Amino acid sequence: MGVPRRAKLYEVKDGKVERKNPFCPRCGPGVFMADHGNRYACGRCGYTEFKDQPEPKKKK
Repeated sequence: MGVPRRAKLYEVKDGKVERKNPFCPRCGPGVFMADHGNRYACGRCGYTEFKDQPEPKKKK
């Protein structure tokens, strides 16, 4: 059966619950943003935050 999907959003450290993904700044606490590798996206309102990416290499 495995671990429920919601359980993957949390982690327990030193007896405290830590959230792995950030909350959506538009929707507020309780609405997690999905991790899509290079960005976080809210499935409720569509808000997207891009993660820091290295500068693309310039052609010489």
